[in-house]
Amino acid sequence: MRLMLAKLALGPLLIWQGRHVRATALRLPEAAGERSRPGGRLRLLIVGDSSAAGVGAAHQDEALAGRLAQALEKRRAEPVGWQLVATSGHGTAQALTQLESAELAPADVLVTALGVNDVVDQVPPQRAMAALAALDALARRRAGVRLSLHCAAPPMQAFPLLPQPLRWFFGRQAARFNAVLAASVAGQPQRCVVHLPQAMQHDAAALMAADGFHPGPPGYALWAEVLADLIERGLEREGAVS
Repeated sequence: MRLMLAKLALGPLLIWQGRHVRATALRLPEAAGERSRPGGRLRLLIVGDSSAAGVGAAHQDEALAGRLAQALEKRRAEPVGWQLVATSGHGTAQALTQLESAELAPADVLVTALGVNDVVDQVPPQRAMAALAALDALARRRAGVRLSLHCAAPPMQAFPLLPQPLRWFFGRQAARFNAVLAASVAGQPQRCVVHLPQAMQHDAAALMAADGFHPGPPGYALWAEVLADLIERGLEREGAVS
């Protein structure tokens, strides 16, 4: 209720700030490099928005997909295969549409990095969760995914690019998105929510790229380490991959 009242009271200012940010923000490209690599017994499918696509890193080796594969390879002492299906600007519904038309390789683990654009575009969280559930089901049916890690929306209240009160408003909306996300996967042990590392939540600005909106290479490396630990534990629990 408080958030709705704030939206009504601050509406014109929030709209103006949002348009100004879109018009003046530094636009960085998606990370260069291949979007899939063959590997060994463990195979990843990474789906998402600009953060999954590696905006803020020069090459996929420094972005989420590459760093996650490297982190898992160190733990497993064997190659890890991965496929990346991600596009800047995508919300959950757009990511689902892209995945529906993609040629998918077999995968054991799905990692999704979505939510920021749903928050920015004011998509009702329940609608985003319906698209996420369909995306998860599609990945299981077509790629054989057995374990899904859904990354929570980041702490948008700490994004240097965003002015106040837009920063506060998006931060509250991101927290609401995450609460609905957690509720939507409750009771499903093969699906879990992954929050960003504490360092990225408490010192987000220091780990961001020059645009003040996306992780830089150090941020992607920290994020990948958290995901790698959870993947190993999840696979061990599920007995999904030896």
